[in-house]
Amino acid sequence: MNADWISDEGEGAILRLRVTPKASMDAVEGVETGADGLAHLKVRVRAAPDKGAANAAVLKLLAKSLGVPKSALALVSGQTSRVKVARIAGLPSGEVSKRLGVVP
Repeated sequence: MNADWISDEGEGAILRLRVTPKASMDAVEGVETGADGLAHLKVRVRAAPDKGAANAAVLKLLAKSLGVPKSALALVSGQTSRVKVARIAGLPSGEVSKRLGVVP
């Protein structure tokens, strides 16, 4: 499996996400490789991409899945795109992968 979807940054990690809004349920579905050849973590949220609702839902879902406060997460880029980059403070990439059940 390609591990370029996650990397360490300082005392935290950076994740590349592909988000599907208006899904039937909120879920972290694992890692897949996109058409661009880069891997990303596939995330589905029920929220619509309206006024940042889907972005907020993504951060809330990741925080819950990782067992960290929502304040430990931030979107670095992709606020209006399906492909987003998120920063997680305080967790190295190996721990993030373990908590999500995804082996890099």
